[in-house]
Amino acid sequence: MPKILFVMTGADHWTLADGTKHPTGFWAEEAAAPYEAFTAAGYEVVVATPGGVVPTVDKSSLAPEVNGGQEGADKIAATLDSFIALQRPVRLDNVDLADYAAVFYPGGHGPMEDLAVDATSGRLLTEALRSGRPLAVVCHGPAALLAATDADGANAFAGYRVAAFTNDEETQSGFADKAKWLLESRLVEAGVDVQVGEPWAPNVVVDRNLITGQNPASSAPLAAEVLKTLR
Repeated sequence: MPKILFVMTGADHWTLADGTKHPTGFWAEEAAAPYEAFTAAGYEVVVATPGGVVPTVDKSSLAPEVNGGQEGADKIAATLDSFIALQRPVRLDNVDLADYAAVFYPGGHGPMEDLAVDATSGRLLTEALRSGRPLAVVCHGPAALLAATDADGANAFAGYRVAAFTNDEETQSGFADKAKWLLESRLVEAGVDVQVGEPWAPNVVVDRNLITGQNPASSAPLAAEVLKTLR
């Protein structure tokens, strides 16, 4: 069975500008929707995290109000319960890219804490980008792109068109004035061409083998785009 690698945050908090540790992790829908799509298409999903720690779900992402009601929340929770690989992650530094048909980074605020500065993840992203295999990243997952730099500090994704969680969305979620830095702004500073869509609406951008999504609503369309590329 071909495999798809999920590289996920190992952080359970996000350090804000005032030093407060805001509880977070990965966003449920951004892992659950692609997991369902990929496994239904016959792929095995393997999870990797820094240090091999079991990833933490952001509890706010399990709430009915962000899942279209209680039925949606129950469905997301059930999907995560069935996602056994979440409880058995491999160490990120033990990953061999050759073992996987595609690589996917879900979001949540967790990647802002750890993957944004994780050199091992940065090297994997650069290798995946250059390999030509589908590389998919959604919402705050593109924070990990900031660590994909070469010896002179240039970013491997400079010049690529990318969708990512926007400054407007961070403002509307109530964190823009609390964050140490904003994802959209930092990506632009790194030379990434951020394609800003309507807040909270699906926005998937494909540039060569890089497939990115702006927000949780982009997760399922992004997974569909990955599968289209793999056919």
